[in-house]
Amino acid sequence: MQSLDASSIRASFVNASRKEVSDLVLPPGLDALDFERLEFLGWRDPKAGRRAYVVVPLDDGPVGILLRQAEASTRSRAQCSWCQDVELPNDVAFYSARRAGPDGRKGDTVGTLMCAGFECPANVRRPPSVMPMGFDVDAVRAQRIATLRERAVSFAGVVLHGT
Repeated sequence: MQSLDASSIRASFVNASRKEVSDLVLPPGLDALDFERLEFLGWRDPKAGRRAYVVVPLDDGPVGILLRQAEASTRSRAQCSWCQDVELPNDVAFYSARRAGPDGRKGDTVGTLMCAGFECPANVRRPPSVMPMGFDVDAVRAQRIATLRERAVSFAGVVLHGT
């Protein structure tokens, strides 16, 4: 992912009002982030408990998405749809996003299960805990990174275009 600054993050949002964008709290330590190790940038808003944000790099530039965490929690331990980490090292939450454009103004939303604290990039880089003898750990890690990138881009596409 290319480095982002405050103005490019704010300009990237496709499903938020100007007020929501101006009120958003940027991720802590933005200047120190290693964007080379991120397939997307995700963070929770410390002022609004159920509000969160993701910025996904697309070919045309970054796409920022305002998310809202569901109030109800899952009854069982859910798996993140983005990193699909089977070890479940962290909590998973259901997030919804208003769609961009006229569909969003009509109230259409899309939802996904994600790591509650957006730990997906770290999860896919962690070596698998159990691997058969001779299995290529680096290849598995590279595939998990690529798949996470595909899922993030796909979600952004659904928010933008409904597909």
